[in-house]
Amino acid sequence: MVKQAIRIFARVKPSRKPAGIYSVSNEEERASSLEILVPRDLADGFVNNKRESYKFRFQETFDQDVKQDTIFESIAKPVAESVLTGYNGTIFAYGQTGSGKTFTITGGAERYSDRGIIPRTLSYMFEQFQKDSSKVYTAHVSYLEIYNECGYDLLDPRHEASKLEDLPKVTIMEDPDQNIHLKNLSLLQASNEEEALNLLFLGDTNRMIAETPMNQASTRSHCIFTIHVSSKEPGSATVRRSKLHLVDLAGSERVAKTGVGGQLLTEAKYINLSLHYLEQVIIALAEKNRSHIPYRNSMMTSVLRDSLGGNCMTTMIATLSLDKRNIDESISTCRFAQRVALIKNEAILNEETDPQLIIVRLRKEIQGLKGELALLTGEQRTEELTEDETLRLEEQVRGFLEDRDPESSLDMGADMRKIQYCFAFIKKLLHGKKEEESRASSPVNAAERPSSSAPRPEEIKKLRDILQQRDNEINILVSMLKKEKKKTQDAMFEMAPSRLNAPTRHSDSSAQSGSLDQSPKSSVSAAVEDQMGSQEWRSHSFPRKTGEEMSLGRQEAFEIFKRDYPDRVTIEDNKRLLKQRFAEAKSLGEEVNKVRSRINQMKGDVEQRRIQRAALGIFSSSDEQNQYDPVEEELREQMEEEKKRYKGLFSRLKNLKTEIEHLQLLLEKAKVKLQKDFEGWWVEEAAHLQAKQEVHKARMATSAPPSPQVHEQSRAPRMLDTPIPLTGDSQTDADILAFVRARQNLLQRRGKP
Repeated sequence: MVKQAIRIFARVKPSRKPAGIYSVSNEEERASSLEILVPRDLADGFVNNKRESYKFRFQETFDQDVKQDTIFESIAKPVAESVLTGYNGTIFAYGQTGSGKTFTITGGAERYSDRGIIPRTLSYMFEQFQKDSSKVYTAHVSYLEIYNECGYDLLDPRHEASKLEDLPKVTIMEDPDQNIHLKNLSLLQASNEEEALNLLFLGDTNRMIAETPMNQASTRSHCIFTIHVSSKEPGSATVRRSKLHLVDLAGSERVAKTGVGGQLLTEAKYINLSLHYLEQVIIALAEKNRSHIPYRNSMMTSVLRDSLGGNCMTTMIATLSLDKRNIDESISTCRFAQRVALIKNEAILNEETDPQLIIVRLRKEIQGLKGELALLTGEQRTEELTEDETLRLEEQVRGFLEDRDPESSLDMGADMRKIQYCFAFIKKLLHGKKEEESRASSPVNAAERPSSSAPRPEEIKKLRDILQQRDNEINILVSMLKKEKKKTQDAMFEMAPSRLNAPTRHSDSSAQSGSLDQSPKSSVSAAVEDQMGSQEWRSHSFPRKTGEEMSLGRQEAFEIFKRDYPDRVTIEDNKRLLKQRFAEAKSLGEEVNKVRSRINQMKGDVEQRRIQRAALGIFSSSDEQNQYDPVEEELREQMEEEKKRYKGLFSRLKNLKTEIEHLQLLLEKAKVKLQKDFEGWWVEEAAHLQAKQEVHKARMATSAPPSPQVHEQSRAPRMLDTPIPLTGDSQTDADILAFVRARQNLLQRRGKP
């Protein structure tokens, strides 16, 4: 059992606005202090006795220039290591809205270096899974969203196509031992880092996000990303199960300051209420003589019961926005963190015995007890032994008699029928052996036996030479057969197209085991080219799909919208960076293939020299055959150096692959966001023009019918503000209207000075 207080950290958000006066002191060894200065307001005839200085203690305070990798190494990595050893862990970020909680936990979508705690923790844990070969690890992932005090599964595939109120809600169930279970929350297995990151991307896409006066992309719900880890040593009956909660809390906000209304006001009420209940739980846990802890007041505190004063190693990150207008909220966040630091958790090692092994052991024990009971009571069974059982018993008895080990035993079970049959069979064998010995000792049989003489030493030496010669010939033939078999396998690998679908994993395993000749020669370069082909398909898939499904009006409107899109520069930078990484990966793959071909060539040279020496050994003595070969030793040294170089190149190629996959994920996320933003803009423009069309129709209906001259003039080319005749098809009409509106906006932009 490990008893420790909740560890608290502070992180200051970078800001371009005027910042408040604060200072960070790291003079102590394992603690730092943050001091916030609030200047006094000077007013005539008014005495202001408000405090000017607020000082708070944290384990460590991270200033504005601290990067994401430092945050992970200092905060998340120790918790992840304890989870791998079998302890539960929790990391949660707390602070006002817009202070950087989601950026710290999940990360930014613009650069690879902006990855947050969740993707870096997943990468670190799966890397440790591969390094620790003494245990078998399995990982499962769940993603819970608490929106307006209702739980939803972010990994539910119906989340994108259904309304929020139509989805099944996640409910809390409690067993007699007061353990919390979540109904309707999916738990999906992730066998590698890529699958886990895809699940994280799916959940982030389904989150509730809205624009508020404090934050352009404010998360309006609490989200809990949980990693369940189980480990077991091969052959052991003990299983270790642990879980890691990574919590992104919604930010508290003062409605009087933000001035929100409608749905945003309702969301702010639920967010502030759940955070108020969280603070009540923190206060109750900090009091020594408190008998009741109000965990059941909200869904969030119920789910995090173990993390707050239970079986868990918990860490809190207080995110601060030290602008002058947010000083009061930052001081409130620091005070909350000081109360959290008073809570002590008792984390225990989560070990349990495998239920399947317990069942097998109990069944064996029951069978033995039944046999002992039958042996003690002397109760005989009426049924006879079957033919298979008698044959099996005879084989066991023969094996027992032929075994020369004095400690061997004959185990036939606690069955009196089998015991009696074995004794009868041993008696039968003993009588049969005596009859054979008496028959063999008779004078007639002795006369029929031919006399044998001992072999001479010359014949023994001659037979040994012949045997040595046959062994050498067999070794040469076996080596030649192996070489031919290897050539056939290489030819089959090159002809089979299915081998090129997943070469990277095969190359990885060959690099670890050292058997480099078991994979096709072009596996790495084929993997890189396959990855580049799939990336080019991804990068061009969205415009191609848009062009097939969109009409001409929507195509031109989409091009205009995409040209003025604010994230266009970031998308282009990521595409250019991805292209550079692909070029580096391709060159590395070619270099890896060259190194591997040289290794295979050197192995062939070594094998050829062995065959030659074996062939010479037939006609020479054994001393000459075992003589030191400097050429072969030099080839071995060169081969070891090439293997080291191969492993280094392959490690670099693997890291490039991870970065390429992350960049692809960022581009996919940007593509989905671009499509959603365009659809919203499209619907808004179509509705605006439809309303304008209805107003124009109403005006035309109330006006007098035009004269023939006016009718002739109306046939002149129309300007953009004149109405467009509808075709009857609602989709086509919306396309035409939105297209005209897009062109009108374009001309207005070009006409601006």
